[in-house]
Amino acid sequence: MHYTAHQRGTGLTALGRLALHLPGALFGLLLIGLLSRGLQGATGIPYGIPVALWLAAGVLCFHRPTEACLARYLLRLHPPRPEELALLASVWREVTARAGVDGNRYQLWVEESSEVTSSAAGGHIVIVTRRSLETLRTSQLAAVLAHELGHHTAGHTWSRLLTWWYALPGRLLWLILRPAGRVALREAKRMPVPAALLLGAALVWGGCLALAATYGAPLLLLALPFLTAAVARRAELRADRHAAILGFGPPLAEVLAAAGPDDEEVGTLQLLLSPDPHPRTRLHHLRRYLPPPG
Repeated sequence: MHYTAHQRGTGLTALGRLALHLPGALFGLLLIGLLSRGLQGATGIPYGIPVALWLAAGVLCFHRPTEACLARYLLRLHPPRPEELALLASVWREVTARAGVDGNRYQLWVEESSEVTSSAAGGHIVIVTRRSLETLRTSQLAAVLAHELGHHTAGHTWSRLLTWWYALPGRLLWLILRPAGRVALREAKRMPVPAALLLGAALVWGGCLALAATYGAPLLLLALPFLTAAVARRAELRADRHAAILGFGPPLAEVLAAAGPDDEEVGTLQLLLSPDPHPRTRLHHLRRYLPPPG
């Protein structure tokens, strides 16, 4: 069997994800550096060692034994049962053969979920839900697996894991400080009105000074959630296109048509912040790969 030369690439959506998460990664690096400085003062361990270890840990997304441990113990996945593996192996073999990709590079895992979806994670993990195994026809199962293979070949999965890891210190800090922020807000509501107005004015003044000193750069952070969601939606559409080009457009459209009711009302803000495009949007982009009606 002939395999294409480039079985794993880095698409524009993967590069966009890396660029948009760069501020979070730099903030995480700053936090790790500060903690390492404190550790050096307390224990004498050079601060560069923890920083280097944290940076090097990001490459574990390409280490298959580590991925297997994360899949089993963090994501709560399990390997397919023998009868499931017999079905998945044949379907996966067809999908990867059409794509010209070595299917042995990836590991199939099963998630106990009621959703009719599959997903991809890390560098080599393809996740199939229990319901998809029980309810989808073979052609539909092949379509969703081809979609997930598209995420892998475009670099969506490894870039997502890298950005998750390097932004983890900032998220942990937020989880620690959020209860303190709630307490501070509750106490602020009990302050006398003049004191509250004075505190508010001081915060506004400090914010204006910070914006002036940084030429308004912090305002760009407000747009990051919308931009990252837009890139994630584009990645989903790109994976749909990958499946359609391989010939799985019609069964993928069937899965999407059954994914949710057409009359479901979703707010504009929710749509803009959602990493998943609406099924109608995905069906619209798939239309060019579907046979004409009638």
